[in-house]
Amino acid sequence: MALAALLLLLAAAPAPAPAPEALARPQAEDARQEAAVRELLQRLLGPRAAAGFAVVVTRSLAAGGLDTYRLSSPPGARERVRVAGSSGVAAAAGIYRYLRELCGCHVSWSGAQLRLPDPLPAVPGVISATSPNRFRYYQNVCTQSYSYVWWDWARWEREIDWMALNGINLALAFTGQEAVWQRVYLSLGLNQSEIDEYFTGPAFLAWNRMGNLHTWAGPLPLAWNLKQLYLQYRILERMRSLGVVPVLPAFAGHIPTGVLRAFPRINATRLGSWSSFDCTYSCAYLLDPADPMFQVIGTLFLKELISQFGTDHVYSADTFNEMSPLSADPAYLSAVSAAVFSSMTGADPGALWLMQGWLFQHQPDFWQPAQVRALLHGVPTGRMLVLDLFAESKPMYLRTESFYGQPFIWCMLHNFGGNHGLFGTVESMNQGPFAARRFPNSTMVGTGLAPEGIEQNDVVYELMSELGWRREPVNLTQWIANYAERRYGARHAGAAGAWQLLLRSVYNCSGLCVNHNRSPLVRRPSLRMPTELWYNKSDVYEAWRLLLGAAAELGASPTFRYDLVDVTRQALQQLVSEYYLEIRQAFASHSLPELLTAGGVLVYDLLPELDGLLASDRHFLLGRWLEEARAAATSDKEAELYDLNARNQLTLWGPNGNILDYANKQLGGLVLDYYGVRWSLFVSVLAESLSTGTPFHQDQFNQAVFQVERGFVYNGKRYPSKPAGDTLEIVKKIFLKYYPRTEQRSRAGAA
Repeated sequence: MALAALLLLLAAAPAPAPAPEALARPQAEDARQEAAVRELLQRLLGPRAAAGFAVVVTRSLAAGGLDTYRLSSPPGARERVRVAGSSGVAAAAGIYRYLRELCGCHVSWSGAQLRLPDPLPAVPGVISATSPNRFRYYQNVCTQSYSYVWWDWARWEREIDWMALNGINLALAFTGQEAVWQRVYLSLGLNQSEIDEYFTGPAFLAWNRMGNLHTWAGPLPLAWNLKQLYLQYRILERMRSLGVVPVLPAFAGHIPTGVLRAFPRINATRLGSWSSFDCTYSCAYLLDPADPMFQVIGTLFLKELISQFGTDHVYSADTFNEMSPLSADPAYLSAVSAAVFSSMTGADPGALWLMQGWLFQHQPDFWQPAQVRALLHGVPTGRMLVLDLFAESKPMYLRTESFYGQPFIWCMLHNFGGNHGLFGTVESMNQGPFAARRFPNSTMVGTGLAPEGIEQNDVVYELMSELGWRREPVNLTQWIANYAERRYGARHAGAAGAWQLLLRSVYNCSGLCVNHNRSPLVRRPSLRMPTELWYNKSDVYEAWRLLLGAAAELGASPTFRYDLVDVTRQALQQLVSEYYLEIRQAFASHSLPELLTAGGVLVYDLLPELDGLLASDRHFLLGRWLEEARAAATSDKEAELYDLNARNQLTLWGPNGNILDYANKQLGGLVLDYYGVRWSLFVSVLAESLSTGTPFHQDQFNQAVFQVERGFVYNGKRYPSKPAGDTLEIVKKIFLKYYPRTEQRSRAGAA
């Protein structure tokens, strides 16, 4: 399509801007939200239990524009519990508070404990809450690839229910955008081969959307685009019906190479490479903000997107995610953000730009005050929402004087890559949002959950979600005791004691400790791997003992079994580090027998035991992840592509181990056939080095182990997608075998 025709298409008068107070508000009528909450109750509790609740949604209940809920039990009413909310989300959050505090129930990614008292308890008086801020935000751009990539509607439905119960009212809705971009690129004159060359495979689309990557693990099948488009319709309908405001994607300025052919006079510059990729797969082209095509492409995309999905007026775009801008000149940076925002308002005059603030934390040397201020002030004050993405560890509002007047959301990032590993910064979480709210001239407007990957460390997300409704910190000791009781559906001293130990150890990371799992278990072996921990590992071993001791009373609980697997996994992860240190010491002292002993236990017993443990729980199955990927396909060829995407993301990440093991997981099948084979090779090479008197060369080992890693990615082996074995019996066996060693270590350390 010629440029003149495009400009004519875009010349149609946009709809008038909504009033400022209408921005980022639920669009669904109160009656629709009310019905959606009733439907959620039916899915969660079943028709009989749901009949005990009367639900009313009326936006007039909002206090000063802030979400509010009220719980009561009117005398003589047919329903035992009356829930009134200013939105569907507020009503759902009120329901979950009732279930937690009066029924001792629990809902999480790893399972639900919903044994309701009969009859339902009456609400004493009136219980009410008003959120201290406008927003409770959810998601990270990366979550779309690390966790959601293979989801079907059934899984999305459970997640949206979880979001509503946890009071989330603002969330990314990025599914299906490639279908829209496909149409836009074709209208711009690109051919299909140019589009195929640009899109990555499904598991890497998050970084394609931010301009970091192109091509890798593609091409993206057209069937994928169509399926995701229809999935997005359902996601948006459900979010909106519950009062969750969806955040749609917008144009950030990155373009495919094919645009340069279609418009030879376009002013675009190639950015540098991203991470450890070269320009084969990175080095995106960025349009100059002054080039007319910036507005043409950006507005065309957003108009097409809105025609497909409607809009709630909030859009996300990240132009410089982990990429250096072409210039540090404040005028240039301001022009870029102004151009991005202008392309939004060209399609929607009421646009509100949601931007991840990760770039300021990731490249602090570049983003000095003048540069940060320029980028933020390219957009009218109040029309940009900044996610202080890593605020629980490195809050940027302190360094930027509350983002120089732009409103921001205090976020907990918590997890990188969807790693398994017990971790949390509960003290920082419990204090940080309240300190940010008290900050002089604070522009904080909400709290948020922004993990790169989900379905881990449920406790952290339940606490952070609850804090979004509070005006002061919780008593963590009491909170964790209540959490353990409702998670398992019974009070148990041993289980409560285990959680107190976990609270003070793995979940009490303070300062700038790393919240990315760097255990030697999930790293390519070398002689220089760190093993330091931020906590006393004896606390985990003791929590393991206490949880196992509670199995007779709590073993029927699915959430208890999940936690028993997870804590056992953490204990075995620690033991891997101990055996690694023995291997390293034996090699340094030239003791082949000691090296073979420690290495033999690690490779031939400990790792197989860990793999068998993980294989007993559906949440820790490699086969489940791979089968979900294959199930998303419409042909054998697609299934092979998706299988490759799924395996590669967990391991090499790029074609040559470019971001090796970043998205590491501890999954049944992966531990034995990937991590275990690497460790076996490592021990063998060290043993050969000692027996022959030849030096160990890490570079040579890396070349050899890369073939092992690549072999796993491409071997096509199928893995069970259903659990096998009795978790409790497996844990008992492992405990009897390895716990005595932990006691010996503890005594030796104390001596």
